[in-house]
Amino acid sequence: MSKHGKVLVAMSGGIDSTVVALMLHEQGYEVIGITMKTWDYATSGGSKKETGCCNLDSFNDARAAAVHHGFPHFILDIRDEFGDAVIDNFVDEYLAGRTPNPCVMCNTHIKWRALLKRANSMDCEFIATGHYANVRQENDRFLISKGIDETKDQSYVLWGLQQDLLSRTLLPIGGYRKTAIRQMAHDFGYPELAKKSESYEICFVPDNDYRGFLKRNVEGLEDKVKGGHFIDKSGKILGEHKGYPFYTIGQRKGLDITFGKPVFVTGIDPIKNTVVLGDEEDLMKNDMMVAKVNYIKYPGVEDGMEANVKIRYKDNGSNGVLHHDQNGLRVSFYENVKGIAPGQSAVFYEGDDVIGGGIIQR
Repeated sequence: MSKHGKVLVAMSGGIDSTVVALMLHEQGYEVIGITMKTWDYATSGGSKKETGCCNLDSFNDARAAAVHHGFPHFILDIRDEFGDAVIDNFVDEYLAGRTPNPCVMCNTHIKWRALLKRANSMDCEFIATGHYANVRQENDRFLISKGIDETKDQSYVLWGLQQDLLSRTLLPIGGYRKTAIRQMAHDFGYPELAKKSESYEICFVPDNDYRGFLKRNVEGLEDKVKGGHFIDKSGKILGEHKGYPFYTIGQRKGLDITFGKPVFVTGIDPIKNTVVLGDEEDLMKNDMMVAKVNYIKYPGVEDGMEANVKIRYKDNGSNGVLHHDQNGLRVSFYENVKGIAPGQSAVFYEGDDVIGGGIIQR
């Protein structure tokens, strides 16, 4: 019988999840390691090898650590589940002229649910991951807050987790800085892991070319998104684009059109097949609509509540007010915010705590 209970640890083979598994094992938990195969990149025709959670070497690294420390390890194939929820959404969002965040979709709909399902089948009380965030119980709510290492904080991508998932979740490294985790890896006898490079690409687009991914994987894409017009905000035609899904709000490079000054993508209309170009100031807005909201810290929020709002992963956040709307939440910022992109996540914070989050609609 273990000292603290039985925990299913998601092990990608990288430094963070490996240290989590070894840390919990050392603390007296009964650890079971599990590595999830989400995507077979070789089938997509990309130009780079599989990376991150889909790398065979990473599978072997995770298994080797488990075997060496005497706890079981399994590989779980969730490619079908992942493809249906994450990749289909990724494609659909770009075809709708929006910019998706597949990591949020994966955490919300696939990884945690898949982990909890397997945890239940193995009689595990907890699931654990190597995310840099913290989870705690406060009264009858389970809360997510920022990791102490601001350069690694991943609370932004966890806004979609619901209470039943959070009540079973351990995030052991949220209270550590990355330098400390590297030292732990070294102390556990894995100096090569401490030096292992990290992947920041989307796992199924390891060459970071989402346009190439769409071309290879969407049947009849060229017929669906033939080139159309670049226009300005008044509707004047400025030139020809190569297909609206190949552009994102705020994009400046790769437009293949020159005006003698920087121009940016400020709007995308899939119905009219137009891409709007404008000046940097045209990217500035002081409000947005957010739908599909999941509340974490509270069951809901009062109309007029103030919050710090992040509109992208590396955003520092901007202060604003949350207003109820029949379609979700309307956020009114105190100052203009640059580059609000439909399809991306908006996450609301109260101090370091995540109030909740949702998908930007406009």
